[in-house]
Amino acid sequence: MSVLNKSFLWGGAIAANQAEGGYDKDGKGLSLVDLLPAGEARKEPLFNPSKALNQDFDYYPSHQSIDFYHRYEEDIKLFAEMGFKALRFSISWPRIFPNGDETEPNEAGLAFYDGLFDTLEKYGIEPIVTLNHFDTPYYLAKHYGGWYNRKTIDFFMNYATVLFERYSRRVKYWITHNEINMILHIPYIGGGLIIEDTDNKNQVMYQAAHHQLVASSLATKVAKEIDETNQIGCMLAAGDVYPNTSHPNDVMAAVSKNREQYIFIDVQSRGEYPNYSKRMFKDLGVSIKKEIGDDEILKQNTVDYISFSYYSSRLESGDDAINKNKTAGNAFASLKNPYLEASNWGWQIDPVGLRVTMNQIYDRYQKPLFIVENGLGEMDEINEDGTIHDTYRIKYLSEHLEQMIEAVKDGVPLIGYTSWGCIDIVSAGSGEMKKRYGFIYVDRDNKGNGSLNRSRKDSFYWYKQVIQSNGENLTY
Repeated sequence: MSVLNKSFLWGGAIAANQAEGGYDKDGKGLSLVDLLPAGEARKEPLFNPSKALNQDFDYYPSHQSIDFYHRYEEDIKLFAEMGFKALRFSISWPRIFPNGDETEPNEAGLAFYDGLFDTLEKYGIEPIVTLNHFDTPYYLAKHYGGWYNRKTIDFFMNYATVLFERYSRRVKYWITHNEINMILHIPYIGGGLIIEDTDNKNQVMYQAAHHQLVASSLATKVAKEIDETNQIGCMLAAGDVYPNTSHPNDVMAAVSKNREQYIFIDVQSRGEYPNYSKRMFKDLGVSIKKEIGDDEILKQNTVDYISFSYYSSRLESGDDAINKNKTAGNAFASLKNPYLEASNWGWQIDPVGLRVTMNQIYDRYQKPLFIVENGLGEMDEINEDGTIHDTYRIKYLSEHLEQMIEAVKDGVPLIGYTSWGCIDIVSAGSGEMKKRYGFIYVDRDNKGNGSLNRSRKDSFYWYKQVIQSNGENLTY
């Protein structure tokens, strides 16, 4: 018998800004990523948007992406063939409110999602909906300062209320903000922040995060008022931070790094800023400006479950000289762990770290967990006969699922697992297509060439057997 419940939600995950395309279709406004190029050219505007967003680039990968906007029926049929019980996706905020500050929604944008929900319902696939997945309207970033401006809370609430009222009968599980802690690492797409050199960067980021936290709590309140069965989750870009050695200074450094990621989930799950935040903010020169009633809003409207992404653990030293050797395989810099292998993009592969992370999160919050992102980005090759033998991906996922099941045996309640990029999509960090996560190959290259035809990889058939066995058969 499987240790997972029969109701366990197996599936996959994508994001509107990385999959849909149709960037100018049916009244959609500009997303933050619609101005970002691909590859090396993406780095400057991603991390220094105030200096780079006025440039013109030859190719913007988000403009068509994999054209999920026009091909979602074909793709969902393939998901159903694998046996998906759930699909996590995001709704594009600027598709519903093109600039973000309108009072009335764009009905053509809502009509697209009506069709998407209809198709999921047809195949019996449950939607897991993220409201804000790196998709604050660019207009709000440019003209209001993004989430640093408290007005963005009201704009978000107008958007969220429209979605709750229209789709609550079709959606049970909602996520307010994708990877909320990423606002500290990629503030442009995490919070619509265009930070000038003269700004106190920490003040801007943490103040913007406070506004996101208030908005999350208000959204939770409204969702419950509209339909008390709505389940609202927060989301963390997770991965336990290990001490580099057993030296007490390294252990304390790891504690501090873990707190840096957990602080926002502490607020969303427990309803208040943790005691350690006082010293953290003082050391960073941060003073959170709150309005009367903010603390009550946060306290009274906590989330129902904790969703998170997991790709890798990290390593931290208490010695600044040693920490200079960190490398950034993804948005999180880390020392190299000598016990781990790494992907071609430098992401350290740590399946046991998933079990560690799950136990740490549950011990901290005692709320159900939901793994809504996990996967391996690698370069896939199509053979002459059309096959794609991605055994490396199957190995990665199998080993992580094995540890996920161990965590459930440890007593961690888990709602489901949605593998990231279940169909090849544009990379959020690099805008590339060659960094592929999917069970389904999309014929598209880094420059936008290709037929966009879909084809099944070996992992497609492997994941189908995993779902059919409810996680009992992980062999490859």
